[in-house]
Amino acid sequence: MNAVTDHAHRQLRSALERGEFSPGSRLPGERDLADRLRVSRVTLRRALARLEDEGRLQRSAQRGWFVTGEVVGEAPSVLQSFSEMARSRGLRPTSRVLAQQLRSATLEEATQLHIAPGAPVVELRRLRGMDGHPICVDLNIVTFEGAEALATVDMTDQSLYERLETLCGIRLHRSAYSVQADLADPELAGLLNCPVGAPILVGTEVAYTSGGDPILMGVNRYRGDAYRFHADLYRPA
Repeated sequence: MNAVTDHAHRQLRSALERGEFSPGSRLPGERDLADRLRVSRVTLRRALARLEDEGRLQRSAQRGWFVTGEVVGEAPSVLQSFSEMARSRGLRPTSRVLAQQLRSATLEEATQLHIAPGAPVVELRRLRGMDGHPICVDLNIVTFEGAEALATVDMTDQSLYERLETLCGIRLHRSAYSVQADLADPELAGLLNCPVGAPILVGTEVAYTSGGDPILMGVNRYRGDAYRFHADLYRPA
């Protein structure tokens, strides 16, 4: 990167850090930005592209450049709860309980959790947020044996991982996790404050103890503009 591009990048980044352009807002047109920074549009685009690589901006082919919202995601190869992700970024995690009940496991849940069909499980569905902004709707199914306290404890603004450990003595060790894209239906759009049909990311997991026992299965539906998944990938020797 040459000095002129580097200078333009620093100016734009400083404007973003000062809050001159709010999260989710569209930047002025490239012509106006180039005039403001006194650089060519080629130089401006290089600076904008670097900010895109840093996750600060998003580009729309039809609508221009937008400031990203607060983007969250697990650190590579680290199992973190939603609350831990928020706190690591200096944000306040929140959760509103949408459903909390003791019920019988479905056949699929029983297969995933290695329990008998119809065995009791705790269902917990919550709206998760950071600093008051809705980020995710998560549904967790937890085996009842050993985790009985979860059926009745108030899970408002609480970490499920932490409650499992402090109340039930169960520490999660690893998670088999997958992510796929989907669209927000009317109910989810209302909860996440996004348009119907907006892109969402669906994370599905089964979490295990260090002894290899599956304890929890979950489905987490994130706003597509507020979540990024990281992974370390290795080629076999």
